[in-house]
Amino acid sequence: MDSKLRPARGATLNRESGRFNLPERVVDGDWLDDREALDGAPPPLRTTVTVEHPKTIITRNNSPDVVFDRSINAYRGCEHGCIYCFARPTHAFHDLSPGLDFETKLFVKPDAATLLRKELMKPGYVVAPIAMGTNTDPYQPIEREWHVTRQCIEVLAETSHPLLITTKSDRVLGDLDLLTPMAEKGLVSVMVSITSLDPKIAMTLEPRAPRPPKRLAAVKGLSDAGIPVTVSLSPVIPAITDHEVEHLLEAAAEAGASHAAYIPVRLPFEVAPLFKAWLDEHFPERAGKVMSIIRSIRGGRDNDPDFNSRMRGQGAWAELLRTRFKLACRKNGLNQNERPPLRHDLFRPPQGDQLSLF
Repeated sequence: MDSKLRPARGATLNRESGRFNLPERVVDGDWLDDREALDGAPPPLRTTVTVEHPKTIITRNNSPDVVFDRSINAYRGCEHGCIYCFARPTHAFHDLSPGLDFETKLFVKPDAATLLRKELMKPGYVVAPIAMGTNTDPYQPIEREWHVTRQCIEVLAETSHPLLITTKSDRVLGDLDLLTPMAEKGLVSVMVSITSLDPKIAMTLEPRAPRPPKRLAAVKGLSDAGIPVTVSLSPVIPAITDHEVEHLLEAAAEAGASHAAYIPVRLPFEVAPLFKAWLDEHFPERAGKVMSIIRSIRGGRDNDPDFNSRMRGQGAWAELLRTRFKLACRKNGLNQNERPPLRHDLFRPPQGDQLSLF
């Protein structure tokens, strides 16, 4: 660990482990107010943060299932604790569990903005949208202390580089001063994830994420600022959240979203047993039904890892969901026009002398 690195605000250094301890808190899922009304609210967790110094910050991919070929993840692990998160198995690279370790033993990359600046300065760099929020949420609670996402956006704003953001946190509104001018240039689009409007489902499914009304408020705030907003219903979970599709799309449109998207729940690797345990705890009376439908849309398996089909699902249930989604979008005026691509032509590489500022 860099001996000159200062702990984030509110953090204390555990010198034996080399990790920063963050104060116990309920995080963004402010369910504490509802503990008496809603059983099962998660207790405060002790979060540790380990500083990581990668050599590069832009990750490349060639997946046909996504609209971007590069991304930035300022953090590893995520305090939101969403049970379905497909990124959970990545914690195995650190010999940590995809369960509670993924939610509480986090990694931060404080050099991210410096690395990004260097990579954008490389001769021959070809501009294309950089995505944030592809592996863990860029606005998860520790962004409050570390500001790594904001620092990266500052570099992208300075260089007029296109940016895609996916988040389930209203903390994105704190960066409107950067995102609004970028939107005016056609450089940014934000996707806000809202999987359920039912407080009990949301509390157990995404225990330390902002509650759904806060996310709808984020949609409105972004839309009012002129920032293109898509609402993602992903993942749609059979017999748990699928009955909310029409209601969610109506609420998204009322909040100002212009587009919507969804993916049926995916259960790769260690996510499947975690998800099944969650079902057994919170929905034991329908756990069998849920898994039966999931297998019906995943070719008889808990998960379909194949390109193209993994994002869509197959069979009668998946086809019915597609039809319902399209009809509800049409009714609410969503996805009615192709959104223009983010601009590439305004990009200007960072100035070399600015590296000294970092």
